[in-house]
Amino acid sequence: MKQRIVRVLLLSFVLLSLTGAAKLFADENTVNLESRIIQDFSKAENQSWFVLGSKFATKDFPQLAFIKTFPVSVFGTNQEANKDLKSLGVAMLFDRKEYNWADVIPGTKEKPIELPLPGRVKALDMWVWSGNYDYYLEAYVRDYKGIVYTVPMGNLNFVGWKNLRINIPESIPQAKKYLPKRQSLTLVKFRIWTRPTESVVIPGTGPDATAFERAVKFYISNMKVLTDTYETLFDGDQLADPNVVKDAWGAK
Repeated sequence: MKQRIVRVLLLSFVLLSLTGAAKLFADENTVNLESRIIQDFSKAENQSWFVLGSKFATKDFPQLAFIKTFPVSVFGTNQEANKDLKSLGVAMLFDRKEYNWADVIPGTKEKPIELPLPGRVKALDMWVWSGNYDYYLEAYVRDYKGIVYTVPMGNLNFVGWKNLRINIPESIPQAKKYLPKRQSLTLVKFRIWTRPTESVVIPGTGPDATAFERAVKFYISNMKVLTDTYETLFDGDQLADPNVVKDAWGAK
């Protein structure tokens, strides 16, 4: 009888301990997931982009333009309502088959920038149009320590518009022990790779075709992130904001 009572008491103690631990860490596990558009490309004046090509890029390539086109799956078929929508077009052309690449970079050649990604990013999400070429896409993100990570977005061997979404690995740090804890990522660039077995020109284009007519083209639209924007509140949390501290101290 005594042994049963002891066992019951021990079990009760364990359950209470687990419940207390759950309460202790519950706040850390709270999330508020939001979908945030990083770039829809409809207003080129709001964000400039440029492209760079690898060693065997044909002269004057790759090229970039903001094109009046969009994925119907996202915006619908109402042409009048969508008349101002644009996508980012990338034209790639190379002199030989190889592991060639074209980088799509925010900013200008004179002043490249990195786009801040809000919150703690769970996934990168974008729509890409492809002509079924066996190329593949990568995203490059930088953490608060300055380390750049390559995030594979997927193959481009499909027809038309397709949604590409990839989860951000938990191994990429987006927080630190000390205040302010949250340390957001930045988007450095995208890179489109060719494979050495795939054509680097549009097949069937004749000898009289211009370089642009021979170039393989991709389009990018509606780039966004799925991100956790929750932050735990505490007494004095405003002092974890560097801007608040800077104003309070009158720092320059």
